[in-house]
Amino acid sequence: MTTPELIHEIRSYCIANADAERVLKSQRYFKEEFIGHGLMAAQIYAKVKEMLKTNEIDLPTVLDAAPELMKRGMHEEITIGLLLFDGLWKQFNPVTFQTLGSWFSFSITNWAHADALGMLILPKFLDKKICEMNDFSSWLNSPYKFQRRCVPVTLIKHMKKTRQVMPSILFVEKLMLDPEREVHQGMGWFLREAWKISPSEVEPFLEKWKNTAPRLIIQYACEKMSAENKLRFKRVK
Repeated sequence: MTTPELIHEIRSYCIANADAERVLKSQRYFKEEFIGHGLMAAQIYAKVKEMLKTNEIDLPTVLDAAPELMKRGMHEEITIGLLLFDGLWKQFNPVTFQTLGSWFSFSITNWAHADALGMLILPKFLDKKICEMNDFSSWLNSPYKFQRRCVPVTLIKHMKKTRQVMPSILFVEKLMLDPEREVHQGMGWFLREAWKISPSEVEPFLEKWKNTAPRLIIQYACEKMSAENKLRFKRVK
């Protein structure tokens, strides 16, 4: 399948299954303006499965098509592109990682697409040892908030596999003072999952930051704690 054929198939499918009413309902999940066709998740996953099953799509074609899909900004078109990308993970290499990092300059502008990268795609680069945690260092200083958010979200799966929380926590610690809410949510989620693995290591870290970090990070991090334990991390006035 050529790049133009891939783009045409994705767009034709989205247009054929469009639902204007669902587009309006989807807006409530996003702080940013939602631009899309209104497909259900089941429709998206079914199409991706069908396309991958044909074995007619390779990674270079998806990488070539992705910028055009992303620049148009239609939510489901981007989602299908990302899921196709994920399905071709056996073809990932270091250049793939660099290409992915460039997308934030013109796309990946909502939590859903950022978390598709962080939860599904980026952990595979670590699992396959295509890159190491330090290769995300520049992402921590990115001007794009969703690229920064991707780092702690990506490290959740990595941390669950290694069962070592402190290397990852120390790596992303500078994000404890990030100015963006979306990054706060990602950091809080990451710390909550770290706490499930090793409360004895995470709780002193939260004690250290409870009076200076954005409150949302601490709230998310403490979400699974008992009510009594949460009180330890209330900000001192």
